[in-house]
Formats: sequence, structure tokens, C-alpha cells
Amino acid sequence: MMQNRFSANLAFCSALALSASATLVAQNTGGMPQQPAPQQTQPSMPNPGSQNGPQQSMGDQAFVSESMQGNMAEIQMAQLAQQKSQSADVKQLAQKLESEHTQMNQKWFEPEAKALSVSEPKGPSKKDKKQMEKLQALSGDQFDKAYITATLKDHQDDLKKYQAESGATQDPNVKQIAQMGTKVVSQHLQIAEQVAKSHNVPVEGGEVSSR
Repeated sequence: MMQNRFSANLAFCSALALSASATLVAQNTGGMPQQPAPQQTQPSMPNPGSQNGPQQSMGDQAFVSESMQGNMAEIQMAQLAQQKSQSADVKQLAQKLESEHTQMNQKWFEPEAKALSVSEPKGPSKKDKKQMEKLQALSGDQFDKAYITATLKDHQDDLKKYQAESGATQDPNVKQIAQMGTKVVSQHLQIAEQVAKSHNVPVEGGEVSSR
């Protein structure tokens, strides 16, 4: 049953990569780089926790919980952007982020949380809630710039977190989730950077590379 669940996860990851590639092609006039085609086959993931010690399990549990909480924040901010933004490209970005962060939680993190006995967060962190309150008070171009800036920062932080977990975990299931998440977040960040350029929002650190 676990093998079926993670086979579905792999199919979902391929779908996300194809979706991101399609978006890049559709917006190629803006100079967005193409993503490499996903591999057709990937190995099945073993049973969770098979190589974990207590300390590593706590780290994996924290990663899963924090990732779910971060996805919740991305979803709620994206919903807010679709309501408040007057810019088509910002709304398109927000719609994509809402859809794919929702699927990441449903297809990856919620099943893994059950496997690792992690309680699902009730909502975004206090920090993210404060950020959404600030966004709620803005409108027009001010809102767009603030939302884009927040999206860039959140995805830059997420990318580092996924990459770090990919190298640190001894759980093969969590490792593969972190690796798949790295690819998806990298694609999101590239699209967000292109939207930022069209709205004259500075991008710290320049272009990112998907690894």
C-alpha cells in the first residue's frame, strides 16, 4: 500500500514538472528558461523510517510539519492575491501556487505525516499570519509588489530547506519528497522571478538554478 502511495506521489511530481514546463513555454516571450523534461521512470520508495534513528526521525517530523504549515501559508496568500490583485500575471502565478501547494500537502505531506505520526498543523505560523495581515491592508500596485516580494522570500527559504533535508535525512521516503519538492519550488521561484521583473521588484541573489 505504501508503494502504491508513493508511486502516486511520483506521478504527481511528474505532472507538476510538466505543468511548470507548460507554463514556461506559454510565457516564453518573457524570457523564462525552459525546464528539462522529467525522467520517465523513477525507483519506488521503501517503507518510511526504515533507516531512521530517534534524532533523525525528529528532524524528519519537523521538516514534514513545517513544510505543511508553509504550504498552508502559500495557499492562503495565493487566494488573497487572486482576490486583490488587478494584474493578470500575478493572478496567474497565485492560481498556480494555490493549486500546486495544495497538491503537495494532499499527495506528499499528509500521507507522510500519518506515516511518521505527525499531527497536521491547524494553519499557518504566527509569522505568516502577520504577513497576510499586512498584505490584506494593501491594494493595487502596492499589494502586487508586496505579494511578489513575499513569494520570492518564502520560496527562497523553502528551496534551502528542501535541499538541506534532502542531504540530511536517512529516511528514503522523506529524501525523495525533499528532492521532488526542490524541483517544484525551483520552478515556482523561476516563474515568480519573471513576474517580479515585469513589476520592477528586485530579486535578491539573482537567478536560481533548479537542482
